[in-house]
Amino acid sequence: MSFPADSAAGRSPPGRVRTPLAAADLAGYDAIIDARSPGEFAEDHLPGAINLPVLDDAERALVGTAHAEQGAFAAKRIGAPLVSANIARHLAGALADRPRTWRPLVYCWRGGSRSGSLTHVLRQVGWDAVQLDGGYKAFRRQVSADLAELPCRFAYRVVCGATGSGKSRLLEALARAGAQVLDLEQLARHRGSVLGDLPGDPQPTQKAFETLLWHALSGLDTGREVFVESESRKVGNLRVPDSLIERMRSSPCLRLEAPQAVRIALLMEDYAHLIADAALLHGKLRCLTPLHGHARIAEWEALADKGDHHRLVAELLEQHYDPAYQRSMARNYTGLATAQPLPVTSAGAQAFDALARALAQAA
Repeated sequence: MSFPADSAAGRSPPGRVRTPLAAADLAGYDAIIDARSPGEFAEDHLPGAINLPVLDDAERALVGTAHAEQGAFAAKRIGAPLVSANIARHLAGALADRPRTWRPLVYCWRGGSRSGSLTHVLRQVGWDAVQLDGGYKAFRRQVSADLAELPCRFAYRVVCGATGSGKSRLLEALARAGAQVLDLEQLARHRGSVLGDLPGDPQPTQKAFETLLWHALSGLDTGREVFVESESRKVGNLRVPDSLIERMRSSPCLRLEAPQAVRIALLMEDYAHLIADAALLHGKLRCLTPLHGHARIAEWEALADKGDHHRLVAELLEQHYDPAYQRSMARNYTGLATAQPLPVTSAGAQAFDALARALAQAA
């Protein structure tokens, strides 16, 4: 691995590395250790990192309060035994079986005392531990800067099609066929509509989504086409970076064309959890009240209560999703008018695999 030059020796000193980091650099370590608290880790972390906190959330708050009220010496006196006990616990537990040749990258918020303490102990043991200068804060700046220009390095083919036409399934089939795929809905843990959140699988934070996106883009080949779905600026609660969405909107498109029966079958599969949970379905339908009024929502709720889900899905497509899709696509994706049509004849995986193989071979 090559390191950016520092002002003194032309490279990072032993045991330290600086940003910018490439995804390939991260893969060169045996482990990436986040020494921050569990709460900080949950908000976002470097790809593939494990959390071995030097201070947990309560301890971090305690030390921070001591620093603010009593000064640095008091904070260090309170924090030192906590840090020592936590590092000892990690050495006896999570790190007990690591071999002599093990080489981890360690970071905290700013590359300060938390990661410094852990890195020092690991190096004293004999492992070639490396501390990330600038910590997560520097990495976060890098991700933000990279996402302003990294998406522009690729040529995209945008998969379009009305709701229920199988766009996500085609992306999955394309990935199986060996094509390059950027699946924003998978990264965002959301299907991209008011009904689209995944049960028991909350969306990541905006920062975590951007880190996942940075990592995904970093692993793609700029010399090959990338297939991506025609998303809006937001996927659920998460915002797609402007550089990516603008690049997508100016790219050539494919258009999936599926008859209503196939679309209903696909949506019934995708939203089986809503069909099985009447209260959850009612709650989602009520989110559409500002657009369709109380009377129509009541009609849709009645269809759900009767178990007439086929008719409910058909009406949602005709009265909500299709008009919204047509307005949005006409406004945002100029390549739709000349898009290559792709007929979807079945809801089965074989139909999408056949389409994907043909597209992958032509790409």
